[in-house]
Amino acid sequence: MQVIVVGCEYSGVTTLIEGLMAWGDAQGIHHHLDDHFTIPDSQHLDPVDAEQMLNLTPLLKERFQRFQLVYHVRLFQLYEHIFMGGFHIEEEIYGPLYYYPGVPTIGVREYEVELPKEVILVHLTARPEVIQTRMQTNPHHHTLIQAEDIPMLLGLFRQKYHESWIKHKIEIDTSDLTPEQLLQSFLTKSIPHLKTRDLLTRFAGQLLV
Repeated sequence: MQVIVVGCEYSGVTTLIEGLMAWGDAQGIHHHLDDHFTIPDSQHLDPVDAEQMLNLTPLLKERFQRFQLVYHVRLFQLYEHIFMGGFHIEEEIYGPLYYYPGVPTIGVREYEVELPKEVILVHLTARPEVIQTRMQTNPHHHTLIQAEDIPMLLGLFRQKYHESWIKHKIEIDTSDLTPEQLLQSFLTKSIPHLKTRDLLTRFAGQLLV
């Protein structure tokens, strides 16, 4: 599968991706993973480098983010199985709000025409009060969003999800789901969007029974 998972911080993006990685490994399928598009990169950077990233000027942040989006588009041509967390839609929302306000930017729709047509876009959402509770009870080391922005951000992610040119789309409300239920919800909802090879892989065990 080739999947992009997007949603407001604390909506469950990393939780779903981690669940999918473990599920894939159990099926004997290793997925390439990039879930590091939020500044600072929590997937790869040590504390010193993360601090350096936070202190970049707005202009350099915009340039860095644009360069890494272009680089990661090509990975969809290299990996049959790949997960991206946030990716271009997150950047379209967080960039002008938090990283480089006032810096002219280039739209992100043109990245989508270079993606394989089988890519699945997943939008995770939750009720505003659920996002705020998660933010308070299990805060990230570098929380990006502001509590007062949560309703606006949820609306923007929904808007950009619907505006996306990606054909295969799934939307999941994670408000009342456990990580296991979230994973199962995706696995069920993704079936109509799978290409033939992924369908055969998904149900190979059942076919052999």
